Amino acid sequence: MFKKHIPNTITCCNLISGCIATYHAFNGLYQMALLFIVIGAVFDFFDGMSARLLHVSSNIGKELDSLADDITFGFAPSAIIFSFLSSICAESGSSLQSVHTYLPFLAFIMAAFSALRLAKFNLDERQAMGFIGLPTPANALFWGALIVGLGDVMQSQPYTFWLVLFGSFVSSYLLVSEIPMFALKFKHWGWKGNEIKYIFLLTSAAMILAFGIIGIAAVIAWYVLLSAVTNRQHN
Repeated sequence: MFKKHIPNTITCCNLISGCIATYHAFNGLYQMALLFIVIGAVFDFFDGMSARLLHVSSNIGKELDSLADDITFGFAPSAIIFSFLSSICAESGSSLQSVHTYLPFLAFIMAAFSALRLAKFNLDERQAMGFIGLPTPANALFWGALIVGLGDVMQSQPYTFWLVLFGSFVSSYLLVSEIPMFALKFKHWGWKGNEIKYIFLLTSAAMILAFGIIGIAAVIAWYVLLSAVTNRQHN
């Protein structure tokens, strides 16, 4: 049946989007890289939806989805960070030239942790209505939006290289952490029981309207903070 191939085709479009995003990242075209990460996220949303609507979910589709997600939301943002760190080293003169050949490659640790996070997600039955650890699409959008929105300003600051590198390590930890994070899944549309989700949506819309692309990075940071505070209150 043709319909059983539709979700996997959409998943492959996600993977291809990630490959194109990576190409643009290596060429320093961060806006294009972010655009294709967003396109990949759209395909990622619709592949699972189509599989459920057509009743053609499969183990192959699940594994393919994780592979595509690691390319689009793991490798592509790591390439953005690698390219950004490399450009800082190239323009810094003598201070970072000695580490230019190897330290930026540490950015790809995040791609490895993204793969580990996706593998854990496939096996973790606790994540039906929420997440344990930072979802890979959120992490990818954070780094893409941050570097597109503030890259020029950040490059002129003396400690940006080390802050970005440290931030990528923090992201890697958050991906595989045991911190519960809410998902935007609704069992009903009422306010009671969905307070955190509605507050998040309203404040996120305000941030994006006020700050544009950098607002996307702010939204992801707010998501992590709100999840951590909510989890602490429940405990």
